[in-house]
Amino acid sequence: MTTTTEVRTRSGRLMLNKVPEVTIWFWVIKILCTTVGESFADWINMKLGVGLVNTAWIFTAVFVVVLAVQLRLKRYVPFPYWLTVVVVSVTGTLYTDILTDQLNVPLWISSAVFSALLAVVFGVWWLRERTLSIHSVTTPSRESFYWLTVLVTFALGTATGDWTLELTGWSPGVSVLLPLGLIAAITALWRFGANPVLSFWLAYILTRPLGANIGDWLASPKVAQPGEPTGLALGTFTTSLIFLGLILATVVYLTVTRSDVTETYEAAHSAHATGDPRKERIALAGFGLLAVAATGLLVWAHGQPHVGPAPEADNTSAVQLAPGVAVKKFPPAKVAALKNLASTSLKDARSGNAKGAHTAAQSLRDLWDADQASLQPLDNTGWTSIDAQMDKVLGTFGIDHSNPPMSPTQQEKELSALLTDMG
Repeated sequence: MTTTTEVRTRSGRLMLNKVPEVTIWFWVIKILCTTVGESFADWINMKLGVGLVNTAWIFTAVFVVVLAVQLRLKRYVPFPYWLTVVVVSVTGTLYTDILTDQLNVPLWISSAVFSALLAVVFGVWWLRERTLSIHSVTTPSRESFYWLTVLVTFALGTATGDWTLELTGWSPGVSVLLPLGLIAAITALWRFGANPVLSFWLAYILTRPLGANIGDWLASPKVAQPGEPTGLALGTFTTSLIFLGLILATVVYLTVTRSDVTETYEAAHSAHATGDPRKERIALAGFGLLAVAATGLLVWAHGQPHVGPAPEADNTSAVQLAPGVAVKKFPPAKVAALKNLASTSLKDARSGNAKGAHTAAQSLRDLWDADQASLQPLDNTGWTSIDAQMDKVLGTFGIDHSNPPMSPTQQEKELSALLTDMG
């Protein structure tokens, strides 16, 4: 017979632990949520043409709603809990993407800012509650700190993951190996005797770039530039559907079996037993060596010739085709949508509406990136030709480039050339 111990909050509300037991199912579904969060956000942002900022507003509103539902519960319930994780994964990712793509904040700055913010959240959480363990999320205060921490870890994981790709030029498939290897090493150190709370949060942060890279690898097209590893070309929508199905199946299993529920006082506090201080110190040194080794690997990879997606691809030498030829094999509807955005940007640039021109150019980039998986296999030469001119257009607006926006005259010139190329 299992007895449950409830914790009475300051408001008088009774609560059980609001976080699932950390089993293999926890990590499986966490990675699934991270992957679907990345691919689903990309699909809404790019494929549906909603735009990055609008997508962020939508998911922020959804996050507020699902978090309110989660906070009102008195115990851990699989479906609302993991729905909140999915939504917060998308929301945290979008915040980082806005800093990078909209505000042109360098990824190293985003990584530093989110690292400092996470340290502040942990510091305040510890000073108020004297524990950072997820086994003790039994009050509204602790649960609020928990979800704020989760949100920041997703934003930090996105920034550091993208920064890694920027530094190394690795493809999504290859980049999966770094966070996977680090998580494996952290697991080994935890089994040796590392502090379980520190081990948990380090692994939790690393699941974000791991899941995102898995999603990018599955969705990326098979056709790539020479020397680049290819993806599986499933597309963001198909990838989202597959992982949503896996998440739903796992949540149903957990709901039925209750194999990840921590309800008793003994179960909720068993992980708090004091470990061997000597082993914890040795493991802490091991974490330090991991950090040094990972940094050394990134520095080495940064010094190698980049063939992956991190550096901005130089397509200026791409073959030049006659007007309309590059898009001849592409679906007319997709070409028309691209031309409409380019025309809107050109019209705004000519009228002096710099903000409108930039917004239309950003939407043009998003739509072009979203259509890569379907267009490039149809005609790689044509796609490369248009992509080269598209890159010039984006460069004049400072989108995905480190340079500041150029003059409206230069923007009009490159937009006109793009429209000419598209017939």
